[in-house]
Amino acid sequence: MTSSPVATRDGRQQRAPALAPASRAHRVSRPWALIATCTLIAAILALPLIFLLVEARGDGLSTVAHLVFRPLTETLLWNTVRLTVVVTIACAVIGTAAAWCVERTDLPGRRLWAVLVVVPLAIPDFVISFGWASLSTWIQGFRGAVVVMTLAVYPLVYLPVAASLRGADPGQEEVARSLGTGRARTFVRITLGQARGAILGGCLLVAMVMLAEYGAFEIVGYQTFTTEIFTEITEAFSLPAASALSLVLVLLSLLVLGAEGVTRGRGRISRSGALAQRVSPPHRLGRARIPVLAGFIALTGLALGVPVGASVYWIASGRKAALTGVSVLDAAGHTALYGVAAAALATLMALPVALLAVRHAGRVRQFLERSTYLVLAMPGVVVALALSYFTERYANGIGYQTAPLLILAYAIMFFPLALVGVKASLARAPVSLDEVARSLGQRRLAVLGRVTLRLAGPGLAAAFCLVFLSVVTELTATLILIPTGVQTLATQFWTYETNLSYGQAAPFALVMIAVAAVPSWVLGRFFDRSANPRMTT
Repeated sequence: MTSSPVATRDGRQQRAPALAPASRAHRVSRPWALIATCTLIAAILALPLIFLLVEARGDGLSTVAHLVFRPLTETLLWNTVRLTVVVTIACAVIGTAAAWCVERTDLPGRRLWAVLVVVPLAIPDFVISFGWASLSTWIQGFRGAVVVMTLAVYPLVYLPVAASLRGADPGQEEVARSLGTGRARTFVRITLGQARGAILGGCLLVAMVMLAEYGAFEIVGYQTFTTEIFTEITEAFSLPAASALSLVLVLLSLLVLGAEGVTRGRGRISRSGALAQRVSPPHRLGRARIPVLAGFIALTGLALGVPVGASVYWIASGRKAALTGVSVLDAAGHTALYGVAAAALATLMALPVALLAVRHAGRVRQFLERSTYLVLAMPGVVVALALSYFTERYANGIGYQTAPLLILAYAIMFFPLALVGVKASLARAPVSLDEVARSLGQRRLAVLGRVTLRLAGPGLAAAFCLVFLSVVTELTATLILIPTGVQTLATQFWTYETNLSYGQAAPFALVMIAVAAVPSWVLGRFFDRSANPRMTT
């Protein structure tokens, strides 16, 4: 490669590559095939929203307004908002405190606690609710919903905050302390400041889960938008009412997404140097060691011990009839099959969108990427309704209540989860290696398979596991779209639980926990490595 001298404004000359103009022209060329693929994926993900808008137009604005502006909607809004706010704050406090104790203190058995506090993520929310509600009538209504959901989803805050604290530079805290700043003020301004983005991201996940949850609220008898939407569909058979309430829920979810984007702000992890890894001595708990240790024992006992213990108790109490009806192995096989297929499809769909977002700039890229996150605002029942509607209207019912349609519903619902993992992995894969492979004559698809995907392999596996875990614990869309004569672990558990057959429901709960435990462990390892990129021995 040759170079030519160019003059700078101060009169001196520099050597500039002669191929710079060609390289620049290559970079600005738009990948039309990739854009077309991403557009198709975005259109598929927009089907639930299109369905709601079509239903609203068909029913008429006056009908929709009448269904929205009624006392029931006000009650549902109050119930949903206050529960979401309380549980999100509780999860932020518990998840952040647990992460700081595990990552920054001399807590005894830190590695063991790092595993135990994440395990509740593998337990479906409705199984935790079942464990508590089946043993005590105290867990009912708003109080029960707060307890159950806090114990179920606090790991969504713990995981990113622990990763953030593990990757942050402790030197900033040392500087603050050397300047005379107290421990409490240093913790609030520096430690929490560095983890701000992770805390807000975890709170966003908690809030979105709260808005879309159904099973746990139904068990404890707490009425929210999702429970009422499901009731309108399955019992009242009122699609207009369900669609109107779904639009309100979508708007509420979009407000949450917008608020998180505005408040995300400046909380970032920073280090004192490139590739520097400084580890400060852990903070000594001193007299607080026993209370903190007791808090961890109580937390894991309530979140993990109660649902598992309740399931074992009901199996022992009703062991003669515990395995009658649908086989646990058959339900587990269908659950695993749907989970693997949906996780593979969602990860495959996320790959082109992630490639466009990471490797190409522009407004088209930004619009396509952000439009795919709209599905976060759709509960499972809305996605199932949308697919059912388009199947009946444009395909004469072909595919309704079949495995492919259910798998597509899962892929649509959990696509953003896959996109986050795939995008993070591709962002860490150096673009220069792709350029080197291209310069050696390799085609784009060959570079993608031999270089890019290999480097992004761990993140792709984490995205796959996250979608698989979500599919195993999904309930509402499954209840609507599951093929006739087929049961999953979640649906069969739900059938027995609603009939108060706790002894028969318990084995399905335990198997769900066992199936989801492996991907939860993989996710924990991914968060550990993503925050700690140095080579370990």
